[in-house]
Amino acid sequence: MKYLGVILLLLGVLCLVLYKFAAPENWLLVASMVLELGGIFTYIFVNKKA
Repeated sequence: MKYLGVILLLLGVLCLVLYKFAAPENWLLVASMVLELGGIFTYIFVNKKA
């Protein structure tokens, strides 16, 4: 659970790489945006020190 945010960020980067080199489809950009934002917020909330 601790590394879920980082995993989501890496999946977002993978979507961007696929967009750049394999298939320039708009859904890859949307998926990348959702994964990147989700990864950032997940990382912040999971690793927040109370």
